Amino acid sequence: MDTKVALNLARDMPVQPNADPVGEVLHQLRLTGIFYCQAELTAPWAITIPARNHVVAFLVVTEGQARLDLAHEETIIANQGDLVLINSSFQRQLSSSTGAVTVDLADLHLNKVTDVYETLQFGGGGDTTRAIYGIVHLSHAAGHHVMELLPPAFKIDGWRGQAGDWLQATLQLIAQEALQQRPGGDTLITRLADVIVIEAIRQWLNTAPETDKSWLRGMRDRHIGPALLALHREPAKNWSLEELAKTAGMSRSAFSAHFTQTVGQPAMQYLTKCRMHLARMELTETAAPISVISQKVGYKSEPAFSRAYKRFFNTTPQSTRRST
Repeated sequence: MDTKVALNLARDMPVQPNADPVGEVLHQLRLTGIFYCQAELTAPWAITIPARNHVVAFLVVTEGQARLDLAHEETIIANQGDLVLINSSFQRQLSSSTGAVTVDLADLHLNKVTDVYETLQFGGGGDTTRAIYGIVHLSHAAGHHVMELLPPAFKIDGWRGQAGDWLQATLQLIAQEALQQRPGGDTLITRLADVIVIEAIRQWLNTAPETDKSWLRGMRDRHIGPALLALHREPAKNWSLEELAKTAGMSRSAFSAHFTQTVGQPAMQYLTKCRMHLARMELTETAAPISVISQKVGYKSEPAFSRAYKRFFNTTPQSTRRST
């Protein structure tokens, strides 16, 4: 499949960010690529990858097979064309088979192509596996909600329908670019990889039974969903229960009870949680002054914001910034 066909399929993907609350949250997610690696691995091989909080990893096998073992003893076999999404809060091992000598990722010699894109050739000279491995950060106020729901890992296969056709075409293009190594291929691979990560999360959220809980159940609720979206769109606004209830089309008391029952916490507590995670993201990813960040998340003064931040995270905004 050539690039033009694949990009036309991507253009035709049915993206409707305002069609449903969950879709809009995913549409608003910003992926920050931290690490992308195009690997050629020959059996036997085994690589240990350490846990890393607040990021998602992905594995696309473009040729051969890879074995993923997680710290809690779950094993996933990924074959050519498979996509695996991994919650990086868990240590994991990628290998050709059991029994291979394990090497830490940090100890391998990677060829640096760009600041975030590297290539790797490693192994014992046997059967070849080619794969794209990457790590991305979900940079949005709702990103932590998604991370809380994701399992340690899940494999995407058996795609059906229009979205499935689109994803398969994208995976095929990634495999083609990885094999041919044409100029600009690293840029195309990283852009497409970011898109398939969002698509994989969307597919999982729409199908996995364990996602029918907490904020996601609230997003699907015809009353609570619009209120949650309003909070996510304007976290700095001086919200009241009365105004949120009006957004939900309910009375104040009915909304308060229904929100707590559906989401698992009171509405104003949920708002504080969103504000604090947004603030931590700003502290770690930007150089904005703390006074500016405090206003961005709805606090009129820096001291008031600092007190709220310390109550929530048990540390100060200044300490969070110094630790990055």
